[in-house]
Amino acid sequence: MIAIFESGGKQYLVSKGDKIQVEKLDAEAGKSVTFDKVLFTSTGSDATVGKPYVSGASVQGKVLKQGRGEKIHVLKYKPKSKYRRKIGHRQAYTEVEITKV
Repeated sequence: MIAIFESGGKQYLVSKGDKIQVEKLDAEAGKSVTFDKVLFTSTGSDATVGKPYVSGASVQGKVLKQGRGEKIHVLKYKPKSKYRRKIGHRQAYTEVEITKV
């Protein structure tokens, strides 16, 4: 069984046992989370598409860890004016293991 759900403005295609990184959630490691905004579910030949969400469907997962991604360097530059800025950014994420679809 597979499902497509929405979290943090992004969509994820998952099945049971998958490990994914979603935008940061307010949950500690070891806690369970439920995603209710399911857009699509499929079991073999039977598929259900939501308008916009499938009613009664949910995806459950267990939080593995909270983390931060790789550093991204942002450079700003304006020619002929000696303007240069270098800024770094690390995006926070939550790693989740899907336990039930």
